[in-house]
Amino acid sequence: MRRNISGILGLVLLIGLGGCSKTFINQSNPEAVAVDAGYKTEADITAGVYSVYQALRSSNCVGEGASTWTDDRSDDINTTDNQSNNGEPFQFTAFALVASNSYLKSHWTALYTPIGRANMILSLIDGISFANADTKKQFIGEMKFVRAYMYFNLVREFGDVPLVTERITTLSQADQLTARVKRDTVYAKIIADLKDALNSGLPNVQPAATKGRVSMQAVNALLGQVYLTMGANLDANKPDNLANAKAYLLAAYNLKTFANLSDVAYADVFDVNKKSTNPEIIWQIPYKQGDLTYSSSLAKNNQPKGETLISTFLSQGSGNTLTNDLLKEYETGDLRTNFSIHFGASINKYYISKFRDINPGTVVSNQGGYGGNDWILIRYADIILNIAEVYDLLGDDATAITYINMVRARAQRPDYATMMATDAGYASKYPTVKLAILHERRVELAFEHHRWFDLIRFFNAQQARWTISIRRARPTTTTLRCRTFRPRIFITRYPSSSTFSIRRRCTRILGTSWPKALTQSQSHDQKVVAFFYWSARAAPRGSPRPLAAPRGPSRLPAAPVAQLLNRAI
Repeated sequence: MRRNISGILGLVLLIGLGGCSKTFINQSNPEAVAVDAGYKTEADITAGVYSVYQALRSSNCVGEGASTWTDDRSDDINTTDNQSNNGEPFQFTAFALVASNSYLKSHWTALYTPIGRANMILSLIDGISFANADTKKQFIGEMKFVRAYMYFNLVREFGDVPLVTERITTLSQADQLTARVKRDTVYAKIIADLKDALNSGLPNVQPAATKGRVSMQAVNALLGQVYLTMGANLDANKPDNLANAKAYLLAAYNLKTFANLSDVAYADVFDVNKKSTNPEIIWQIPYKQGDLTYSSSLAKNNQPKGETLISTFLSQGSGNTLTNDLLKEYETGDLRTNFSIHFGASINKYYISKFRDINPGTVVSNQGGYGGNDWILIRYADIILNIAEVYDLLGDDATAITYINMVRARAQRPDYATMMATDAGYASKYPTVKLAILHERRVELAFEHHRWFDLIRFFNAQQARWTISIRRARPTTTTLRCRTFRPRIFITRYPSSSTFSIRRRCTRILGTSWPKALTQSQSHDQKVVAFFYWSARAAPRGSPRPLAAPRGPSRLPAAPVAQLLNRAI
C-alpha cells in the first residue's frame, strides 16, 4: 500500500508540475521591476550613475572605513598582534588569510559591485534618449573611470582577477566571464577605459555642487598612477610606462587651480566647511553632515574616551591609534604632526586626529558623531609626490627633489638639500631620494589608505635586506626582520597541547608541509614551534648583519631559515 501511495503522490506532483509550468513557475515576481524596464529615461540613467558612486562608500569597498585591507596591513596603524588569532579581521593584519574568511568575501563582492553597476549602465545607455548628447558622453566616461579605478584596486590587491566588462544576465555567461585573467590584460583594459574617459568631454574640475564626480583632473591623475605602478612593478615596457606616467601626472598637475601647494593650508584640506571648494582635492566620496545613513563616522571612531578635539561624540573606547614606528617618522617642527596625531591623556597614547568634524551635529540626544568629512581618494600632494617618484625612477633626482620640496615647504620644513647637509638623523634614515619620497608620502598621506600600496610599489622581494635580532625573554623568542617588509619567525616554547593548532596554522601560511628542521623537542611536554606571518613594517635601520643561528636553548638553524624565507617571499 505504501508503494502505491508513493506512486500516486509522485504522479500527482509530476502532473502538478506540468500543469503549473506556464501558470506558476514561469510567472514574474509582481513586486519586482525588470532591469530593462527600470531604465527608460535620462532620469533613470542619472539615478543609476549615482548608484555607482554610492557603492564606493562601503567600508568593504574604498570608503572611509576600508582600513582593514589598506592601512591595517601596513606599518602605520597600531594593531594588536597578540589578538591575531582571534577573529577574521586579524587574519589580514597577521597575513594569515584563509579561504573561508567572510570579511574577504565581503570585500571582494564590494569591489565588484561598482563594476557590475557600471557595466549595467553602459549596456543600456545607448538605447536611451538624452536632451543633450554631451551628458550621455560624460556619463559613459564616468562609468568607465569608476570601472577602471575598481580594477586598479583589484589588480594591486589580488593580481590576476576576473575581468568582466559586460552586463551578466545568465549563469552560463557568468561561468564564462568569471575566470581569472592575467594582470597584464587587466591593466590593458584599465588603460583603455581611462583613455576613453579622457575623450568624454568631462569638465577639468567639478563645481562645488557636483563634487565627488569624475573630472579631467581625476582621469589624468589616475592614468598617471596606473602607468607609475606598471613602470615600478612590471618588467615589460618599463621605459614606456614611466614616460606615460610622467606625461599624465604632469597633465593632472597642470590642471590645478592654485599656484603653489603652500598656498593651500594643510588643515584646510580636511576642513568640513571647505571640502567642496578646496582646490587641492581632486576626487572625493561625499558624506552628509548630520545624516544617520550618509554621514561620516571617521572622527567619531578615531576619538578616544575623554577627548573632544575632533568630535562631540562621547567615546567610551580607545579610538584609533598609530604605531611608534610612524610616530618616530614625524619630524620636529612639522606642522602636519600636531594636526594629524594628538596625545590622549586618558589612553596614554597618540591617536589619529587628522579628520576633524568641527560641527558634528546632534542627531541623537547628547551625542554627536554624524560627521560631514568627505573621504579623499586623490589630492594634489599625492600627485606631486607621484611625480617625484617618476623622476627618481627615470634617474632625474634633481627634478624629483624639486617636487619633494613643494610638499616640505607647505609643512614648513627645510628643503631636502638642507636636511641632508645639516640633519644627520635625516640623512641616515633617508640616504636616497627614493627613501625621502617614501618618508614624505608616509607623513603627508598618513591614514589615507595609501601606505600599503606605496610599500608594494616601492619595493619587491629582491630588494629586501635581512637582519636578525635576538631577543632573550621568557618564552625564548628569535625574530627575523626584513628592512622593507618584516616577516617574523617566532621560536617559542609552547605546551604540547598547543603545538598542533600552531603547527597547522604555519602550514597554512607557508603553503608547504611543516618544516621539520625548525622543530626541536625540548622535553616530553614542550616543543619549539615556528610561527610565521607578514608584518609590513620597516626594520630598524643600520647595517644588516649576516643571517646566523641564535644562541641559547632554542637554536634556529640558519640554512633552513634562509630557504624558508626565500620560498615564502
